[in-house]
Amino acid sequence: MRRRIVITGMGVITPLGSTVNDMFKNLIAGKSGIGPITRFNAKKFHTTFAAEVKGFDLSHYVKDSSPWVHCGVNSRFAAAAAQQALADAGLLPENSKVDRTRFGVYLGSGEGIQDFMNLISLTARSYNPQTRLLDCAKFATEALQHLHAGHEAEQELHTTPAHLADYFCLEGPNFNCLTACAASSQAIGEALEMIRHGDADVMLTGGSHSMIHPFGVTGFNLLTALSTHNENPQKASRPFDLNRDGFVLGEGSGMLVIEELEHAKKRGAKIHAELTGYCSTADAFRVTDSHPEGRGAIACIAGAIKDSGVAVENIGYVNAHGTSTQVNDRVETLGIKQVFGEQAYKTPVSSIKSMMGHLIAAAGAVELITCVEAMRTGILPPTMNYETPDPVCDLDYIPNKAREHKTANCLSNSFGFGGQNTSLVVSAFNN
Repeated sequence: MRRRIVITGMGVITPLGSTVNDMFKNLIAGKSGIGPITRFNAKKFHTTFAAEVKGFDLSHYVKDSSPWVHCGVNSRFAAAAAQQALADAGLLPENSKVDRTRFGVYLGSGEGIQDFMNLISLTARSYNPQTRLLDCAKFATEALQHLHAGHEAEQELHTTPAHLADYFCLEGPNFNCLTACAASSQAIGEALEMIRHGDADVMLTGGSHSMIHPFGVTGFNLLTALSTHNENPQKASRPFDLNRDGFVLGEGSGMLVIEELEHAKKRGAKIHAELTGYCSTADAFRVTDSHPEGRGAIACIAGAIKDSGVAVENIGYVNAHGTSTQVNDRVETLGIKQVFGEQAYKTPVSSIKSMMGHLIAAAGAVELITCVEAMRTGILPPTMNYETPDPVCDLDYIPNKAREHKTANCLSNSFGFGGQNTSLVVSAFNN
């Protein structure tokens, strides 16, 4: 018999709240965390809005924020969410006696500090318009004076899990993956497998990311992936709606503590839910597009459900990737219908990105936590801004109002840019 893995701690930092309870209450109320960008002057960008985390101060969450002073916002979000999750699990270093060499970290965390102003200023000052060449020697000399070594190091993807391991004394396996929008879901799935295989007893897992900076907005605008509904940002994210025109950038972090069941029981841990299924696939199709027939999504959904041992008819809710782009929503709907068959039309589906925006690498972890809360409360979050049905997106998307609906099993989909796919199944815990 394989080891059973349970969730014993959860924490979030999101545009809709910086505790699990506050976030879920706002989701159920249909509130929006989307508004004009304040992080930088975006007035001349094609998209001028995002879902920002407002008023964040790490010192409100951890005892000593000084080690994080040169860290990127992604690492600071991660620290705050991890503090919540570890406290929830009763596994902070000062009040737990677990073997911390068997306690690891697996994140789907995005890049850190983007020193846009310094980089662009240095480039401009080092450029010779007569020769149309960059003076590399001048650039290097000025870079040594103006760029901060600590900030530059924060662009490395391993830094966030390393910081968490150091601060919270987590001495087990330590990994990070960045498979675009599937990252934190894949991290959770891989952490699940590590415990199943006996490589660890406990894992801190999830994700953290912010791409609300000039590079991020520019890149997604050039790909025409972002909504440009600037006149009414809170209506911009409209998953599965006929008139959807792109996603809305969000930011934040979602962290979970997962552990082997007997380990959790032995220490008397509170168990939120059980992780029962995981699958990861690749479309192997194109850098910027999902496969039009949804082959990666179909294989991923089917694989996670098979891994869980839960019958399709017993999946009571699908938390969709639901980005509000034309291609994603169509392909995801196709994938659900192919795997669920006629049951697809009886299974509620919703996308919290309609309110939260797209947290990119952190999205999957926050959405899995939403599934846990939906099972606990018996309330499913809505898909807001769903006004005009799309004939090819014809499922029950819980339009515009939360719904009371008890379920013991949820599917959470994360389909990354370029065809990386991860699905997770989470179930109510039964001893």
